Amino acid sequence: MLDSFRDLVLGSTCVGCARPGRLLCTTCADALDPHPAPAWPTPRPPGLTDPWAATAYDGTVRAMILGHKERRLLGLAGPLGELLATAADAALADLLPVADDRVPLLLVPVPSRPSTIRQRGHEPTTSLVRVAAARLTALGHPARWAPLLRTRPGLADQSGLGAGARAVNLAGAFRVHAPAVRRLAQGGHAFHALVCDDVLTTGATAAEAQRALRSVGLPPLAAVAVAATRRRTPVE
Repeated sequence: MLDSFRDLVLGSTCVGCARPGRLLCTTCADALDPHPAPAWPTPRPPGLTDPWAATAYDGTVRAMILGHKERRLLGLAGPLGELLATAADAALADLLPVADDRVPLLLVPVPSRPSTIRQRGHEPTTSLVRVAAARLTALGHPARWAPLLRTRPGLADQSGLGAGARAVNLAGAFRVHAPAVRRLAQGGHAFHALVCDDVLTTGATAAEAQRALRSVGLPPLAAVAVAATRRRTPVE
């Protein structure tokens, strides 16, 4: 409510075209036109399973992700979460046999470093995952989300790092939060787990998150993201 009040008093502009009014105007929202597809990185990190993205990381989508993440434009969580759900829905249609499409989904957000969360004042990926879980449930894929992953101390900021440096930085970067897993197990339900992030670049982050989940007997079905960098998105 506070952020909505600030927008009302201070005014806002569309992140796509700078038109005064909504953070994402109707014209720019209609022009997003996602085409979810597999987004295998080259080179492929060991252990990465079925990465999918809703669209390419450029233009309005890039501005949306950066605005939500770095400028705390929280109103963009809705449309970004919808794009994440689009990627997940496409992955499910491709990867799951019909007999398994009613098994509940478990969306697991890739966590940020605690210092980054404090600096930003929010956890961007978690906000998107909440929206995506609700959207997938509405589409007929019962879904919930759980913050199962934690970062290790000493993890460096990934921005500006190349593929090799990212892989080294992310080795053993995530661990599974045991109390969260125990709470999940108490329900006695099977899940199809999806690792969720905003951007897929080299695939190293998604691969490390998948490794951590496998280590506790929760093998992810896929990794899904709002967007993939152009050089990581296959030509259709």
